[in-house]
Amino acid sequence: MLVKTFGSAIFGVDANTITIEVSVEQGAKYYMVGLPDNAVKESWQRIETALKHNEYRMPRQKIVVNLAPADIRKEGAAYDLPIAVGILAASGQIENENLDKYIIMGELSLDGSIQPIKGVLPMAVQARKDGFKGMIVPKENAREGAIVNDLDVYAVSNLKEVYEFLNGELEMTPEFVDTREEFKLNQSASYIDFSDVRGQHKVKRAMEISAAGGHNIILIGPPGAGKTMIAKRIPTILPPLTLRESLETTKIHSVSGNLDKSSSLVFQRPFRSPHHTVSDVALVGGGSNPKPGEISLAHNGVLFLDELPEFKRTALEVLRQPLEDRNVTISRSKFTVSFPCSFMMVASMNPCPCGFYNHPEKECVCASGIVQKYLNKISGPLMDRIDLQVEVTPVPFKDISSDVEEESSEDIQKRVIMAREIQLERYKDDNIYSNAQMSTKQMHTYCEISEIGKKLLNRAMEKLNLSARAYNRILKVSRTIADLSSSESIKPEHLAEAIQYRSLDRENWGG
Repeated sequence: MLVKTFGSAIFGVDANTITIEVSVEQGAKYYMVGLPDNAVKESWQRIETALKHNEYRMPRQKIVVNLAPADIRKEGAAYDLPIAVGILAASGQIENENLDKYIIMGELSLDGSIQPIKGVLPMAVQARKDGFKGMIVPKENAREGAIVNDLDVYAVSNLKEVYEFLNGELEMTPEFVDTREEFKLNQSASYIDFSDVRGQHKVKRAMEISAAGGHNIILIGPPGAGKTMIAKRIPTILPPLTLRESLETTKIHSVSGNLDKSSSLVFQRPFRSPHHTVSDVALVGGGSNPKPGEISLAHNGVLFLDELPEFKRTALEVLRQPLEDRNVTISRSKFTVSFPCSFMMVASMNPCPCGFYNHPEKECVCASGIVQKYLNKISGPLMDRIDLQVEVTPVPFKDISSDVEEESSEDIQKRVIMAREIQLERYKDDNIYSNAQMSTKQMHTYCEISEIGKKLLNRAMEKLNLSARAYNRILKVSRTIADLSSSESIKPEHLAEAIQYRSLDRENWGG
């Protein structure tokens, strides 16, 4: 007897529906075709033991399992359940009337219990697109799939429940998640706050500008100056995730298997902080079956690179194209996969190997030329993609011990949201959402400056020996500062403040 069940295969951050054909006929051997990997081939032992443990009959006949389409590689143990259901249906133990209504996925344990799997959200999106009535998935993944409307998602914990449900012996209620309500309830305040940071008003102002315009930023300062502490708080001043951004982010984390089992959505902006020993593949994504890397896991959030010069040169260089395109394409001989990676890059570094160059009290012990050599570990093209370069100095004792209440993240966030709303309105026809994404043509349109401003900028570039690449960055940052001031035009004071944030572009920096 031939029956068909339906599963799903992850391809990038999307899914493809897989037809699992099972034929039980005269003979005495088991065959699996359709480009399965070893984990899928091993399903035979898990399925046979699970069926026996639950007192179902394993046919002692020729069993052929075909996973179609055959040109898509099938990976992982998530095909255990649809194959087991197919075998039971082909041997007459399950009625096959309803099998074409459901996507069925799950990993079987030897006792028949069903283990959680990765990528249920994109599977659910594809199931609805292909017109399926519902999905049967592990209990731990049901809330994740249930955020897709017009699709019945059934949570099962063992093979017996699936058997009885498909035979009409068990009534089950589809999982329900009120996505919008849950989204509102879970956008709670963070346990970290900018009010924890004493002093450092210039750095906090730079962080506000960075968040308001989506600008990449680098903090340069000695150990213990508070670079990491400040960087970790930048998600608290970014605008809250929209529902669309939350769904995009959740799909990526679902495919990676990073989604919390008790959660249905990612509610907070991601903050990823990979160690400086991270490999190129771990950073941008890849592998034989490509998976999202750190830059994609930071999509709609922040990628924090602590001690930037300590990262491998090759790892940093692969960031250049994703920072511009906000999308990374990974090519293999037989296919190409794209992952979204629209993130803010926040980096920190010591100014030199000893860490005390430009320190107000301690003397740098590095030899002549070492400071510049250390800075040169970061290539010009990568530095060109960083809009704000801010020097961080240690906090004086009087600021640390002060009882003055610092401004909270909530207060800063209100100004950031206001500036972002101005930008959304400005760029509604340009397919961008922040000042940092402006092209050269858009800069000419939206970053006009007065004659006084031009003279100020010209004088600053000559006096400070700023490089040519600093010009565009200063204009973009000054546009954001103007937005924070609710100013339609860029005024000289906005330009003057933006010029302060180009420390490393000065010709004499680092000696």
